[in-house]
Amino acid sequence: MESGMQNQKVGSSEEAKLTPPASLTANSAPSLTPFNEKGFTLIELMIVMAIIGVLATVAIPSFISSIKMARESVLKEDLQVLRGAIDSYTMDKQKAPQSLEDLVQEGYLKSIPEDPMTHSKETWVTDSSDALHSIDQTDTGIDDVHSGAQDSGTDGTAYSTW
Repeated sequence: MESGMQNQKVGSSEEAKLTPPASLTANSAPSLTPFNEKGFTLIELMIVMAIIGVLATVAIPSFISSIKMARESVLKEDLQVLRGAIDSYTMDKQKAPQSLEDLVQEGYLKSIPEDPMTHSKETWVTDSSDALHSIDQTDTGIDDVHSGAQDSGTDGTAYSTW
């Protein structure tokens, strides 16, 4: 008798394995989502993409303006360093430098900085005048330097006038 019960238990578990789930039987209502569904729906993905688009629309102009302001700060600092080196050279040598390269050769600058607006060391515009800045000065030369960029800054003035 025991063997019959064991067969019955085995038979019932085999039947359970062979019967389809309730969602697939003819008498049950059709399910809108299949069982074992994993992932996101198309509408969920579209909502996420719309949110990312709105955030990018707000963030990108702010990012671009902060980069421009940072470059302007670097330009102001570079101009200050270059003008200080020109003044120091003029006072020490009793003559103005004839080129920016003179400042490097004499050790007033380690190297000519790159213009942050044009991304070149060659675009610096130097101003020369015939005026002597001190009584002891014997020769004229460069007395000012400007950026070679043609654009305007955030304050509305051209970079070439800074």
